[in-house]
Amino acid sequence: MNVEAINIGPSDAIAPVNTVTAVAGKGLKGDRYFFEDGAGAGEALTLIEAEALEAVGLTGPQARRQVVVRGVRLNDLVGKRFRVGEVEVVGVKLCEPCLHLQSLTRPGIIKDLVHRGGLRADIRSDGSIAVGDPVVIP
Repeated sequence: MNVEAINIGPSDAIAPVNTVTAVAGKGLKGDRYFFEDGAGAGEALTLIEAEALEAVGLTGPQARRQVVVRGVRLNDLVGKRFRVGEVEVVGVKLCEPCLHLQSLTRPGIIKDLVHRGGLRADIRSDGSIAVGDPVVIP
């Protein structure tokens, strides 16, 4: 279970990076969803399974999720604490696909990713997340 990719940036220029700094309660530095005044529940971090992306033919940046993980069942982590690299997070809710994602990719992607669109999480501790880092579920 590990981090396969990280994708951050302004809304119109999401790109892969090798490492990112996570700030508790705020988000990932350099990302469009970094909230200086504090993120709302489930707004700080989004994750998606690499296996789900492969099944529908999308890349991480196309899916607009920040962290791509492999070997982790994200749906099972709603309401649970776990670690991504150095960072403690808690799963808040599923990150279902939306019409905006469909408009940027292809018709039918909403249906293809229902209940496989990833996880919205809160960041509980500062630290870094890097490609290759483990995902640790206690």
